[in-house]
Amino acid sequence: MAELSELPELLKLPELRLSTPSIMARVIRRDVVLALRRRAEIANPLLFFLMVCTLFPLGIGPDPKQLALLAPGVLWVVALLSCLLASDSVFRSDFDDGSLEQMLLSPCSLYLLTLAKSIAHWLVTGLPLALLAPLLALLLQLPPLAMPALVLSLLLGTAVLSFIGAIGAALTVGLRRGGLLLSLIVLPLYIPVLIFGASAVQAAAEGFTYGGQLAVLGALLALALPLAPFAIASGIRISTDS
Repeated sequence: MAELSELPELLKLPELRLSTPSIMARVIRRDVVLALRRRAEIANPLLFFLMVCTLFPLGIGPDPKQLALLAPGVLWVVALLSCLLASDSVFRSDFDDGSLEQMLLSPCSLYLLTLAKSIAHWLVTGLPLALLAPLLALLLQLPPLAMPALVLSLLLGTAVLSFIGAIGAALTVGLRRGGLLLSLIVLPLYIPVLIFGASAVQAAAEGFTYGGQLAVLGALLALALPLAPFAIASGIRISTDS
């Protein structure tokens, strides 16, 4: 497990230079294992998601019809804020221990490294949120008919949010208190994902088709997947140079 301890050691492994899938798989594995060791990185967004969704019925009352009406928007807004809460940690530990500078000096492609780290971030934040959401949706009286739309929209939407959040994290990682600036950067970019994600769940709850909204979320992910790593890599270079 030595290759999981430090990113510089991971990047020096000679076999990583032979194939792109090997580079990405090892970086993803390292980040996921380190996140599992630092359980707060996984627990904090989930606990925030759980607490806010649990407190919401206490604030507006237990009326099932009212809860069902507001559930799609509430679930998506809280999921978005949970992803934002976890975004600052994408590159923070690597910056603190000097691994981020090693990423720039590594013969490995910075594009591939940032892509792998963004995927790993989604695996430890967005994926658990999408799996937990149906349980909290029952608490908010969301119709069972809308559960597939909720899970699918969150799977697609949180992936886009992870890429956008990684861009903001790369730009602010060099700042001691960059949380507020990170929020100002990424929240406007989160809005399209929020609109189409909540709209898909609302349409499903009302018995309408929601394939169009999911298609838009898929298109946003198709754009973010190849393009966001370029912005993330540029943000890292700016942060380390400053």
